[in-house]
Amino acid sequence: MTENLPKIAALVPMRHSSERVPGKNYRELAGKPLYAHIIETLLACPEISEVVVNTDSPIIKEGLSMNYPTVIVIDRPEELRLGMTPMNEILIYDTDKVEADIYLQTHSTNPLLKSSTVSKAIHTFLNNIGEYDSLFGVTRLQTRLYDQMGIAVNHNPQELLRTQDLSPIFEENSCIYIFNKETLHQKGHRLGDSPLMFEINASEAWDIDDELDFLIAGFLKDLQLKEN
Repeated sequence: MTENLPKIAALVPMRHSSERVPGKNYRELAGKPLYAHIIETLLACPEISEVVVNTDSPIIKEGLSMNYPTVIVIDRPEELRLGMTPMNEILIYDTDKVEADIYLQTHSTNPLLKSSTVSKAIHTFLNNIGEYDSLFGVTRLQTRLYDQMGIAVNHNPQELLRTQDLSPIFEENSCIYIFNKETLHQKGHRLGDSPLMFEINASEAWDIDDELDFLIAGFLKDLQLKEN
């Protein structure tokens, strides 16, 4: 941990079961279980005091114990194991179990996220902590978008601007959330009243939701490893 920084705990929830991609969190991607990539990314961040995994998976628990013994494992209780359980309820449970000044949450389904990006997000938040009470990762979109009624959202269809000249819209990408316990408990949400958007390059922000995502993320991870 870097000196003179608050205590920062990184929270990574991981369910054993997965509906769209069976065994997703512990399925092999680029030579390792999926969860291993984000764990190694977080452990490489000097700003993070401890990495915490909330899981009901015996496979993940065993793998963490064998290969990442410094990771704190929280056994997910039965009442929080349903697929429809809100993430904020799990985070409230975790923050009651692990004390820290600031919490960072990410997912095992973000294997392309780099430790340098996580560190940058932490320092961006700390440098703006008086103005913002939380931070979340976003991906820039500069393409012609329409709502469900076919109405243009971010452009005038009568004015054919180049997509790179359109005003950007930002998508919440679920890669990084930073917050404190007070905000989480008061709002019941990891985002407070004044959240700060933190832009992450699309090449790092790939989130695995289905089989195609898994295959693409594996291909991109192999490329990322070769570049390093």
